Amino acid sequence: MAASQAVASSPRGHVPGEEGVWVFIGGDLIVFAVFFVTYALARQQELALFESAQALLDRRLGLLNTLLLLTSSLFVAQAVAAVRRGDDRARRLLLGAILLGSGFVIVKAFEYSAKIAQGFTLNSNSFSIYYYMFTGIHLVHVLIGLGVLCFTLSRFDRAGRRQGGVALIEGSGAFWHLVDLLWIILFALLYLL
Repeated sequence: MAASQAVASSPRGHVPGEEGVWVFIGGDLIVFAVFFVTYALARQQELALFESAQALLDRRLGLLNTLLLLTSSLFVAQAVAAVRRGDDRARRLLLGAILLGSGFVIVKAFEYSAKIAQGFTLNSNSFSIYYYMFTGIHLVHVLIGLGVLCFTLSRFDRAGRRQGGVALIEGSGAFWHLVDLLWIILFALLYLL
């Protein structure tokens, strides 16, 4: 019965989550698009500086963070699907996503502290300004996303049953996927180009 109620409350073809979440996500995408275009123009003007400064970044840590967020997003997607099916594994999947997202924060803090200890600070050069500002703004998004996922997790009891409809977990998932998408673009722009 619970599984049929979960499917009935999540009809095919609906927009996941609340409409306001999508307005926020759309606005965020526009702001980051402006950031990315600004970065590309600045990089074009100071290509040698950007390439030499970019070589100072640890691609392994960037890749580790990418894998942490991708796996976390997979867990969130599976949690949303579990809620829609009425499956009680959603709580454990959300907890796994939160732990992986927290791993991202730990790796980023380690990376920041290592770079600062090496003398690569916010005002080292033009590239460092973009690096710290963009990854810092993204880190704030990760922390907000973790807070949202924690709140969503709190809506489940210990047995894995949720309180309320699917909109909360769908909206939480949509925001978390935005965080993941933004990091993939930042990783490519800052670490790989």
